[in-house]
Amino acid sequence: MDNLNDLKYWVAISRYPKIGAIRLVKLFNYFHSMEEAWRASFSELRRAGLDENIINDFLGQKMIVNPEAEWERLVKENINVLTINDQSYPKLLKEIWNPPAILYVKGVLPPDDEFNLAVVGTRKISTYGRQLTSLLTGELVQNGFNIISGLALGVDALAHETTVRLGGKTVAVLGSGINDESIYPTGNRFLASEIIKTGGAVISEYPLGTVAMPGNFPLRNRIISGLSLGTLVVEAAEESGALITAQCALEQNREVFAVPGSIFNPTSAGPNKLIKMGAKAVTAVNDILETLNLAQAADFIQNKKTLPSSPEEEKILVNLSQEPTHVDKLIATSGLDAAKVGAILTLMEMKGMVKNLGGMNYIIGK
Repeated sequence: MDNLNDLKYWVAISRYPKIGAIRLVKLFNYFHSMEEAWRASFSELRRAGLDENIINDFLGQKMIVNPEAEWERLVKENINVLTINDQSYPKLLKEIWNPPAILYVKGVLPPDDEFNLAVVGTRKISTYGRQLTSLLTGELVQNGFNIISGLALGVDALAHETTVRLGGKTVAVLGSGINDESIYPTGNRFLASEIIKTGGAVISEYPLGTVAMPGNFPLRNRIISGLSLGTLVVEAAEESGALITAQCALEQNREVFAVPGSIFNPTSAGPNKLIKMGAKAVTAVNDILETLNLAQAADFIQNKKTLPSSPEEEKILVNLSQEPTHVDKLIATSGLDAAKVGAILTLMEMKGMVKNLGGMNYIIGK
């Protein structure tokens, strides 16, 4: 975790739009802290590698940005900040060229040992695209995948909605700020809140208050693909943001998947083009699992759920099976008192490790 005081200066500096990921990293690598970078003189910033015109603008910008006030806004919105040197920064994303130097996060990002797949596509989704997005996203969730997308209307929103409905985790990557008033499109603000409530996250590299400008989205797309093992394009025009995401995935050495469609449908032109270029054609989720060598992904996720995280959980888990076991027997065999066993069982049930059948009988949650 970064030093809290220094995080305030990461945030303050990122408020200046001309200091993006590359320049933020330059400052981080040159100065001992971002507070030092914030307080640096013109000559020091020049030695750090910034251009003169950038420095002059930045020094003027500092006059209207208050680091403490910016931080208070984040706290009020319940937004966390991750920088590229934070241990919690997503491992897959850190591997790409030009990873975001700072991430604003509302909600919870998936841990590095879980499987993420990007699902993207057109805003003008057809009936065919709607059916396939729901079907494929649902099967991916059932196989233990977290779904990454961009909260846009159409395919993106439907992928998020399907994941939320099935109890999966999804991450929405925005081309705007993630404070409530900045979330774009405005019609998906409720969906954004549902994503967070169900254990997912809404994230951006753009500071609070950033308006969704067209130039933000190509950069946003590298984060969608960068968080993911692969990118699935369901429907997209031949020139579209979804194809930019697919191109980012290729440049990041990640897999690209595409759903073939009618040659008479303009929104199938993008996926069909990708398939001709070598993307994996997808007609079933198994096409994705086999390509990623994750045919046993669902079993892996389920088995991980049943691993005890404490000696007390292990004492209880070893005495459970698919046959109902009464809590009195668990108390006797574990050597723990009744209150302790009750508390541990409640926690294990929340984690999906055990199931309560009623009548104080439990089975393993596999």
